[in-house]
Amino acid sequence: MTDHKPDPDDATALALAGDLRAVIGQFKRMFREQSSWGDMTLSQVSVLSRLDRDGPATVTHLARAAGVRPQSMGATVSALETSGLVSGAPDPNDGRQTIWSLTPACREWIRLGRAAREDWLFHAIQKKLSPAEQEQLAGGLALLKRLTES
Repeated sequence: MTDHKPDPDDATALALAGDLRAVIGQFKRMFREQSSWGDMTLSQVSVLSRLDRDGPATVTHLARAAGVRPQSMGATVSALETSGLVSGAPDPNDGRQTIWSLTPACREWIRLGRAAREDWLFHAIQKKLSPAEQEQLAGGLALLKRLTES
């Protein structure tokens, strides 16, 4: 019977994974506090984000992407339409379907929200990190990008 010694590199990677998960969670909460989403539900925010990122879509497509029933997504989209954040147009390929897209007002609201969050982050970096630490952060970002590559 052979003795199996734990690999110190594995322990380091495991500790880094736990620390990174915790820091990212905390960062997301702080970043969310800077948002202008107000009392929107996470599903509403998710729909707006998807439409912004991927472009116009039907309720069926949005539901499939979110892993929910079309009826549930229909209610979410309806609430967003009532708020003036999305608008629908008949699908030119299937008149029974509606293609939903962000309204110009919503696009501007998203743009302003992003600018505000980026400004908050810029000031936090500038205020809390020295130039040398900012260089370290740049290196860390390169590593995080590598972790998120497929």
